[in-house]
Amino acid sequence: MRSTFTLYPAIDLKDGQCVRLLRGEMDAATVFNDSPADQAAAFDSAGFTHLHVVDLNGAFAGTSANGEAVKAILKATNAPVQLGGGIRTRAQIDAWLEAGISRVILGTAALRDPELVKAAAHDLPGRIIVGIDAKDGMVAVEGWAETSDMSAVELAKAFEGCGVTAIIATDIGRDGLKTGVNVDFTSTLANAVTIPIIASGGVASVADITALRAAPGTPVSGTILGRALYDGDIIPAEAIKAAMA
Repeated sequence: MRSTFTLYPAIDLKDGQCVRLLRGEMDAATVFNDSPADQAAAFDSAGFTHLHVVDLNGAFAGTSANGEAVKAILKATNAPVQLGGGIRTRAQIDAWLEAGISRVILGTAALRDPELVKAAAHDLPGRIIVGIDAKDGMVAVEGWAETSDMSAVELAKAFEGCGVTAIIATDIGRDGLKTGVNVDFTSTLANAVTIPIIASGGVASVADITALRAAPGTPVSGTILGRALYDGDIIPAEAIKAAMA
């Protein structure tokens, strides 16, 4: 029996709008929908069962900046919504879970305050995801504005056994470019830890979904779909079929 592979269409929020960036650069944003709630409803109607939401302004500011848009998304869909971007305190984590977010993504906090992540993962089983954004294999933080001296694999291993429910692994160099997902990077992480790995960055076609599913060793648990989905290069029904094959 094939392992479950989950698709997460992305809604990236900037100034209350649904946008896509190139390589994480805020000044390279394309607006795809003025209404994030409408976009969430559209993904629902297309058959997707989960949503991935990022507060881009929040990722740079270190605090929630698109709260109203997130709440509108929650009202527009019954799908589980995972949220990242600027969530760096336990109070913020608790507030978003109480508001209806299914899982909270911690990125910068994972590097800067790993004990916060571990404590939250322990207290809130199944609700905490670590976001590892890498540039040439090294972890980037603060909305990708800074590159650390820690490798993605090293950071992933730091959270083994603490209750983190998944790791989202993003290759920044490919994000938004539709150049194809970095299967090797994703697979390396999947084989380095027992925590489920979700691929992100560069997914260009249904072939990328198939390639991730065929990666050797530990199965990749899913992938985030971004610009290629918005541009029409990925047809929802075909992507869903590939994920279930």
